[in-house]
Amino acid sequence: STQSTWGHFLSVYFFSFQMAGRFDGSPPRAAGRPERPRRPREEANDPPGKKPRPPPEKPSFGKSGILATDTNTFKGRELKWTEPQDMRKPVEKWRLYLFKDGKPMEKDPYQLRSPAYMFGRDRGIVDIPTDHPTCSAQHAVLVFRQVSITKTDDMGISSVRRTTRPYIMDLETTNGTFLNGARLDTSRYVELRARDILGFGTSTREYVLVNEAEAGDA
Repeated sequence: STQSTWGHFLSVYFFSFQMAGRFDGSPPRAAGRPERPRRPREEANDPPGKKPRPPPEKPSFGKSGILATDTNTFKGRELKWTEPQDMRKPVEKWRLYLFKDGKPMEKDPYQLRSPAYMFGRDRGIVDIPTDHPTCSAQHAVLVFRQVSITKTDDMGISSVRRTTRPYIMDLETTNGTFLNGARLDTSRYVELRARDILGFGTSTREYVLVNEAEAGDA
């Protein structure tokens, strides 16, 4: 199954890190690394029995926080998004692995520790450059947002805790942002999950989101 294939892949991949002593952030060795199993396009939707993904949200275009200025600009460029009021630094540790043509690229994974990351071709302002002619200057934004989770124990007592979850939003691009092979509606926040695959335009680069806690249990 796809889940077992991914579990085996992540186990081998992270075990290679441990053997090489490379959890310090240095890039993994190229020799002997497996190719990334491609997730089937139909799995862009949640499989039966899995908790359904929350519906896309409309973005908040109200100015807030550090972007609450007379004009929404950064380094002299007008930004296509403003930070939502519930944006927070991630509670858990997340990484973003870059693949090209199904194979890992020779670079460190992105350590996602900040509240937001913008993708695009404008290297003057984006956090993660996409460098492809079909990508927009400001293509998409990944934002960690605070959410409340309610759990009920066996005694019927409910408790609420706050955490952060990653969301992606396409910034009204021409060639689209893709989640697990499916094109997303523009200007809508969509919640991401561990092992989701992001793509931008027609670029063959793919970005795999990994939760470090889950990867350690794989």
